[in-house]
This record gives sequence, C-alpha cells and structure tokens, in this order.
Amino acid sequence: MVRRPHRIALLQHIAEQGSITRAAKSAGLSYKATWDAIDELNNLAHKPLVERSVGGRGGGGAKLSAEGERVLRLYQRLQALQTQLLETSSEESNDLALLSRLMLRTSARNQLHGQVSGVRSQGRNDMITLQLAGGLSIEAQITHDSTLRLGLEIGTDVFALIKAGWLELLASDQSETTGHNCLAGNIEKILDADDGPSEVRIVLPSHQILCAVVDADRLHTLQIKVGGSVKVQFAPSNILIGTPL
Repeated sequence: MVRRPHRIALLQHIAEQGSITRAAKSAGLSYKATWDAIDELNNLAHKPLVERSVGGRGGGGAKLSAEGERVLRLYQRLQALQTQLLETSSEESNDLALLSRLMLRTSARNQLHGQVSGVRSQGRNDMITLQLAGGLSIEAQITHDSTLRLGLEIGTDVFALIKAGWLELLASDQSETTGHNCLAGNIEKILDADDGPSEVRIVLPSHQILCAVVDADRLHTLQIKVGGSVKVQFAPSNILIGTPL
C-alpha cells in the first residue's frame, strides 16, 4: 500500500512521465500499486485528478486533469510554505481539507468522499444519507452514539469506507436486495488471480472507482467482461464513516 503524502507526490511523477508504467518506475512503485493510488486519489477528490487511457505503449497513458495540476501546485506550495499557508484565504483552507482527505490512511479499499444530506433515526442506530460526486447517493447505518461522536449533521464532509469483500456484483438486469445500496457502472478491469478471487474495478458515472473481490464461480455466472455494465450492491451496515480531523 502506498502511503500518503507519497500518493500526492505521485501526481508529480505522472505529470513528468505521461504513462502509468514510467510513473510507477519513477516513483519506485509497482504497476498495480500505482493504479490503486490513482483510483483513490480520484475517488477522494471532488473531480478526477488523473485522466487515463488503458493499454497501448508504456502500459497506458496518464496525465493530470486541470484539477490535478491545481492540487499538485498546492502540494508543492505546502511543502515550501507550511507556516504561511496556514494563514491563507478561505478558498485555500478548503484546499487544505482536500489534502487532508488525500493523506487519510485506512485499510478499506474503497474510499469515497461525500457530504451528509440526511440523518434519520432508527432506534439506537441512525441512517446517514451521503451525497457523492455526480449526484450519486448512498446510505450508511451507524449507531446514534457514532453520529454524535463524529458531529454528523447536514453538510458535514465525510468519507465512506467500504471493504472490497463487502461489495456484491449483480447483472445489470438483476434486482438488488431490498434495503441495500446499489450503484450502476461499467467494468474497467478484471485482475485475475491464480490462487484466489479476482479483483474487479467498476467505473461509476461520477468517474469514481469501486473495487470488488469476486470468486471465479460468481464471475462465470455473471458473464461479465471489460466494458460491460454491472451493478454493485452493499448493505448500509457495511459502510464505515470517517470525518476529517
């Protein structure tokens, strides 16, 4: 796993090298670790920071988006002007909050940034509605004590953390389980494993990436392939919520 802020520094390597393979080599990372880092950077930002094209010479092209270039400039400023940057404008204070998201460390494979858009009481638990990028929304079930401890209210910035093994893939025409979250997307990549489940990357309409771990029998049953459409479902109780420090 690549540590932050090394993942932010990866933006510099991508800007200089223009390909996934060369950026990975320059950063001293494996090809897979570089892809994973790019996915998480894009998922945690309001807009994608890296634009990619799969395949081709050099293992696929990659370049920074306008947002990625802006964040990279901020990171470079932060390195050189740490003390002064703490006294900057409210806009740059918001940018600092973005950097804090990008430097969050967690074992959960899927990390999505969102805002609380609803809080509904369910006995000792609360159902928290999260608004994600691209108009998508999901619901997370946490205890009422956790809601209070995290200070969750309408508009609070949060991270939805979901382990890859908690995601279940469904065919695009298959009905989801009642009460579960369900997001539709397209298969970007399937990474087969010789001695275990495969890793499936799903691109959401918001350009965020979800990573699911799927066994071979399930892949065969679904008959999914790269570029095909798929649904991803997960229970509200299988979402962990975090907030910036």
